[in-house]
Amino acid sequence: MTAGMHMETRADLLVYNIGQLCTMQGPDRPRRGAEMDDVGLLRHAAMAVAGGKIVAVGPEKDVQALADQDTRTVDAGGRVVTPGLWDPHTHLCYAGSREEEFAWRLAGRGYLEILASGGGILSTVRATRAASDEMLVSLLHKRFSQALASGTTGIEVKSGYGLSTVDELRMLRVIRRAAGEHPIRVVATFLGAHAVPPEFQGRANDYVQLVIDEMIPAVAGAHLAEFCDVFCEEGVFDLDQSRQILTHARAAGLGLKVHADEIAAMGGAELAAELGATSADHLIMVSPEGMAALARAGVVAVLLPGTSLTLGSRFAPARELIAAGVPVALATDGNPGTSPTESLQAVVPLAARTLGLSPEQVLTAATVNAAWAAGRGEVGGVLAAGRPADFVVWDAADYRYLSYHYGSNLAREVYIRGRLVAREGVMLIG
Repeated sequence: MTAGMHMETRADLLVYNIGQLCTMQGPDRPRRGAEMDDVGLLRHAAMAVAGGKIVAVGPEKDVQALADQDTRTVDAGGRVVTPGLWDPHTHLCYAGSREEEFAWRLAGRGYLEILASGGGILSTVRATRAASDEMLVSLLHKRFSQALASGTTGIEVKSGYGLSTVDELRMLRVIRRAAGEHPIRVVATFLGAHAVPPEFQGRANDYVQLVIDEMIPAVAGAHLAEFCDVFCEEGVFDLDQSRQILTHARAAGLGLKVHADEIAAMGGAELAAELGATSADHLIMVSPEGMAALARAGVVAVLLPGTSLTLGSRFAPARELIAAGVPVALATDGNPGTSPTESLQAVVPLAARTLGLSPEQVLTAATVNAAWAAGRGEVGGVLAAGRPADFVVWDAADYRYLSYHYGSNLAREVYIRGRLVAREGVMLIG
């Protein structure tokens, strides 16, 4: 009898003829070190679902005992089935586009140079402030659908293109509204400390005080976000300013995330570890001391190779982080300036090639560890009895194909709570 199977429970959905079922079962925490090499692989398997939750996974002959004549069946055709992907770092609530800025980068202009001249984040701030709520909701729906159709069943979305109390709250309300109207699972993060807005230029400390005195209490009081993030970087918010913001956010009941050590090793990773952040993100320039601190604190390192690709910069030291005992996750960083994509599936082969991760490490980083980085590790990223039935049937016979093949959508069918929500790139509900 398969572990976790409840014979008194009758399945309303049976997925059978699964060639490879990557359950990702293992320790109930972010995976680190050699644990990232174990995808919980079952061959010739089946999965039974009842009421939107998994009731059994295991050998097909055992799991089929939970089905009867009223059970809906899905023939996986010998294909790979994995948990739905989780994207724990995006900035998808925005208006406007920045392809002109991309051309500037190709011509040799740097990120901080573009930001200092009013481009970069501030360009998107202007466009987002000018957009209506209806437009922002519509844009988010479109981006959610693109993510979901490529296999992402859960996604984190940050504010950060408002940079005023009114506009930051408006962005978070837009995110909540769009989430309520779409099947994808959404986690909201407050990122008022994304940049210093034009009206506070030369007065960064005054803006930090506004974030602390007005924005954080308003966000926490209205329960508009689960996390607070800060862009801790040279030319943006320094270590002391970041610590002030994150300390007040933690006191207000928000979880913590940190944009850390992307452009310079300024101690962002150490700060994330010190404050008990859920994740430290980017980490291109993280120091050995920062890696050790993250490992001791159990902070998930969220790596964003799409951003390095767009910027033409170094890639994060993924292998070194894993060797140091840091749990590693992947995300798109979906945003208009430095990673214009909604597809975490596209990041999977990119991570294998540019970060040097194995197919097993990549899959772990895009599912179970990514779910933990988004604060959903207890329910997402694993296929096991009692877990939500969020999964993908991939157009592949071997899970390693997901890291090998690139350039087309391999998500044949996407399910959330046992409901088919997308097939072959087309949204079916939402």
